[in-house]
Amino acid sequence: KKILSELGLSPRKGLGQNFLIDQGPVNTIIEAADIKSVDVIIEIGPGLGIVTQQILQTARKVIAVELDQKLAIALEQKMQNPSFTVIYGDAREVDVDAISLNMRYKLVANLPYYAASPILRHFLESPNHPTKVVAMLQREVAQNIVAEPGNMSLMSVGIQLYGKPTIVAYVPPSAFYPRPKVTSAIIHIDVYNEPLLKLDNRDAFFRIVRAGFSAPRKQLHNSLSHGLKIS
Repeated sequence: KKILSELGLSPRKGLGQNFLIDQGPVNTIIEAADIKSVDVIIEIGPGLGIVTQQILQTARKVIAVELDQKLAIALEQKMQNPSFTVIYGDAREVDVDAISLNMRYKLVANLPYYAASPILRHFLESPNHPTKVVAMLQREVAQNIVAEPGNMSLMSVGIQLYGKPTIVAYVPPSAFYPRPKVTSAIIHIDVYNEPLLKLDNRDAFFRIVRAGFSAPRKQLHNSLSHGLKIS
């Protein structure tokens, strides 16, 4: 509260801003990311920089993407570090190749619950995809992402096509300000060098997957027929 007050800022509910204030999850994120002195890190949702500061102690370079322009400006002034760059923009739409400067990188993210899946897919599907992802998101979203066959969804297929996800830890609402109404989870995605399937047409693949999940209680041929609008 004191830092936000000094910056003349307040949490913006519309952007899903819940600032991490507990050192325990920060340590878990840093450990899961296994940051080396040669690593380039892209950080999504740096907030007030509690994770950023720890990453900068080890990493070669940190590129942060922040949707709140006032927060992005404040963060850049606060860090005053030549190894740190903050980009004001929407992580769902940024040019990944451009911001990563075509360097290999790890992705560390505190994702707003409403945009977690689109952001992860955007980076995993980019030509210059991350080598590893460590992300904090809503518990139910994390459980959906790591689901095994029989419980999978469009989201779990969309992530597991590109890497193997695991849940590292759960984070209670008390670890954030303001307190969210939900429990969070930290996931680790070990990204494959190449997707599990070689797709000539990714959009067509996901149209079929989406159709397959369109009516889970129907037989598959009926779901596909209905979802794809074919006999």
